[in-house]
Amino acid sequence: MSVPAQTPVRFAPPVIGPDEIAEVVAALESGWLSTGPRVKQFETAFAAYSGAPHAVALNSCTAALHLALLAFEIGGGDEVVTSPLTFCATANVAIHAGATPIFADVDPDTWNLAPEAAAAAVTSRTRALIPVHFGGRAVDVAAFRAVADARRLVVIEDAAHAVEAVSAGRKIGSTADATCFSFYATKNLTTGEGGMLTTPSAQVATFVRTASQHGISRDGWARYREAGSPHYDVLFPGFKYNMMDLQAALGLHQLRGIPARTARRESVWRIYDEGLADLPLVRPAPVPAGDVHARHLYSVLVDPATGWERDALVAHLAQAGIATSVHFRVLHLHPYYRERYRLTRGMFPNAEHVSDQVISLPLGGGMPDDEAWRVVETLRRAIPVRTR
Repeated sequence: MSVPAQTPVRFAPPVIGPDEIAEVVAALESGWLSTGPRVKQFETAFAAYSGAPHAVALNSCTAALHLALLAFEIGGGDEVVTSPLTFCATANVAIHAGATPIFADVDPDTWNLAPEAAAAAVTSRTRALIPVHFGGRAVDVAAFRAVADARRLVVIEDAAHAVEAVSAGRKIGSTADATCFSFYATKNLTTGEGGMLTTPSAQVATFVRTASQHGISRDGWARYREAGSPHYDVLFPGFKYNMMDLQAALGLHQLRGIPARTARRESVWRIYDEGLADLPLVRPAPVPAGDVHARHLYSVLVDPATGWERDALVAHLAQAGIATSVHFRVLHLHPYYRERYRLTRGMFPNAEHVSDQVISLPLGGGMPDDEAWRVVETLRRAIPVRTR
């Protein structure tokens, strides 16, 4: 008699409920699919949630990062300091703006860009710092602001993982000159694809909103709703970076569902902390008082002392039906950055150490406890318990 295969444990499936589905259907039936009333509602709700004076919905976090640089006139000849332990978009946007990404090492415990390393990387050409809230753990916002104020730099936070995060009592989204969020399919709040930029500056918000729609003076909703006018001016050559109402329809209800999904993620996090505590794995460091971790990634480091190389353990978990990911392969060792900027292994040892050993375990806002325990039990069967 054959044993039925277990259902695969997916890495980070989206949680889409009846409210989201009904809102999308309502948007379809409204006859207005692109940027319109639901986008405006989502922006207003997200600004209130994050504590930011202004929020602009976009089609990706990448777009938000790119337009943030352009809003502060960062371009040719300028440098932007960021982490090598991040997704390529963080560095790519600097290149798209005409600037040069400059990497600095991460803190060995938090895996976030180290403020002191960032400060040491600043030159006379540096215009901005882009700290990344790795896995949902907030960076030391005050430390980066001190560096920026001392050098007259802009702080643009990459908060792709950090919708729920708080740093020293301050909500991420309200702490930087511009903060950029991702609503990609695997994120804690998803619109399928999408992003948001928050800022305290009305001028920055106006530029980003205009630049996201080709640089024209009035968007489609302003032109074609009742009493609108079809005329507009092209103020500058912009981009096609706007969010659709279909996406915002998801976002409106995803935003309201954050408390329930956060509670589910926290339950899974506790199971991992409890179940993996005596294994020779480096688990996420606790956060200081006053901080809130967004619980986007539960990443562990696999020391060769476990008897496993990282990629072999990834393959073993996959054979057991457990999906994992790697966050991230450090950017300076990818061919493009390595060759263009003459970067080599050994330049950022803390980031390289994480990159060589990291595995991100399944974690989602709808993940049941039994799936988390299955991940734990599979790891416990594979890795010997730590002995003193």
